[in-house]
Amino acid sequence: MWFLFALITALAWGAADLFYKKGSDSDDSQSHLKIVTIVGFVMGIHATAYMLLKGLTFHPSDMLLYLPVSALYILSMTIGYIGLRYMELSIASPVQNSSGAVTAILLFIFFTHQLTFTEVAGILAVTIGVIGIGFYEKQAEEKARQLTNEIIDKKYQISFMALTFPILYAVIDGLGTFADGVYLDELSLISEDAALIAYEYTFLICGLLSYFYLKFYKKVDFKLFKERDKGLAAILETTGQFFYVFAMSKNAIITAPLIASYSIFSVLLSRIFLKEKLQKQQYIVIAIVMVGIALLGMSGD
Repeated sequence: MWFLFALITALAWGAADLFYKKGSDSDDSQSHLKIVTIVGFVMGIHATAYMLLKGLTFHPSDMLLYLPVSALYILSMTIGYIGLRYMELSIASPVQNSSGAVTAILLFIFFTHQLTFTEVAGILAVTIGVIGIGFYEKQAEEKARQLTNEIIDKKYQISFMALTFPILYAVIDGLGTFADGVYLDELSLISEDAALIAYEYTFLICGLLSYFYLKFYKKVDFKLFKERDKGLAAILETTGQFFYVFAMSKNAIITAPLIASYSIFSVLLSRIFLKEKLQKQQYIVIAIVMVGIALLGMSGD
């Protein structure tokens, strides 16, 4: 089931990226905090409903135990939200999601794993494809702008600062996913249910802090229920998170790069709904990633 859960996670997070971009405003310096607030509220509601429906008991100690993982994830996601104000989704998402390679390498170094040729080939195909799609997209955009003398929209500037955000995301998220692999798979320090609830309540706390900061300190006119795109992104993010913890509880070294392929779904959805252009090379790389996903599916037990 881990493979199915990983695919659902990738699809949900790929769709979430689309709405993150649609809901991001390059002229709004507080856009990232608004997203954190809404995601935190949605996750808090989900954690409570899930706990009540399954008859689970919440242990605050689980939040402390899982805090290193939660902190890395929330930090990386906040950095990612900031970066979306400065960079096209079709470039930012693939750069960010090279984090799957970081995780796989760390797990391979620190824990004993015997990977088959099919697994290695699948991991390489997905990782190379995810990084490659961003490289080709950047190249294509630069050529197009040179030909048309187009003035680059501030929202899509490709600058050192713009590139810093997805790179930081990749490193921090890679460390977070590595820690998750250790907690859920390698050492089984916490159950999937406890990890899910702990993470979502931690995000709720961050969401509440962001809300009070925006509403009472910055005096921002922030109406939660009118943020449609951010709300849809939060729902999809939470859906992906639900399946993610169960996917990561087995074969984390394979699951991490597979889930990172959600950037491919982000790119395809961006092409369809945001009209971000894709060239032949991008479609070839997407096909390579799909082959890699298929290989990983075949290798899973």
